[in-house]
Amino acid sequence: MHPPGSPRPGRYGCEGVTIRHQPPPDPGSRIGKAMLLAAWVIGLVLLLLFFQRLLRDQENPNQRVAATLDPAGQPQVVLERNRAGHYVASGRINGKPVVFLVDTGATDVALPLVEARRLGLRLGARTMSRTANGDVLTWSTALDSVDLGGLRASGVPASVVPDMAGHEVLLGMSYLQRFELIQRRGTLTVRVPSPHAAPD
Repeated sequence: MHPPGSPRPGRYGCEGVTIRHQPPPDPGSRIGKAMLLAAWVIGLVLLLLFFQRLLRDQENPNQRVAATLDPAGQPQVVLERNRAGHYVASGRINGKPVVFLVDTGATDVALPLVEARRLGLRLGARTMSRTANGDVLTWSTALDSVDLGGLRASGVPASVVPDMAGHEVLLGMSYLQRFELIQRRGTLTVRVPSPHAAPD
């Protein structure tokens, strides 16, 4: 017997046990958390893409360069210097996209072997070329067309350098000598000489 007012034992001999039923999980709450996580992931991806684009623009600020007319009506391209102090610009060789690094100290346009293969260039005679790093073995070749923002030259002599790192093409004097070069305040203007017509 139990004194009056005392808890009575349950069916399993447990006294004073209160059973609470937990409400089932709310499906809407799970969906909300999943959507929040997805938003964070998308935000991080967009931020990463933004910084990649920013770095690419700093390395090559002339990705969409196009020729304009100077006051005398001559076609010209104005290049901006990148954060390293070089003139890097997108262009085309034989109609295929490349990235140029302007080098007025280079006699010819110079390409890494990997780029020459990608462009399908035919390698000519093997010669020794003198560079800042010493004498190197190169192959001579000729480029049907070299195009910088619409300034196009044909039959441009070039050299293929097997040990040249990267994918940038040195835009040397075999192309640049056909134009006027004007450097001023962090820009390089490549202009068709007046009164001559643009090279074809």
